[in-house]
Amino acid sequence: MLTLPLQVVDNFLLQYNVGQALLAIFILSALAALPLKSQRVYAMQFLGFGLLFLLTPQSMLEATHWKFLGIALLVLAPMVYITAKR
Repeated sequence: MLTLPLQVVDNFLLQYNVGQALLAIFILSALAALPLKSQRVYAMQFLGFGLLFLLTPQSMLEATHWKFLGIALLVLAPMVYITAKR
């Protein structure tokens, strides 16, 4: 009964690599946090996804620019957290 929907999802996800899936989840989580209007929440998301991009094995990402995105997010996270209002 669940085989047809799982096959559709599997065929869709086979077109993308892990880096693209993580980027899509990052964008969706940023949009979900938009109503909170909290820079600290964004800083925690930047930190979490930066670590996730850096700790994901290179063989799953298929390109080095995902690692650079992780480094950029890790540099950006403390700056956003410090500039947040209380």
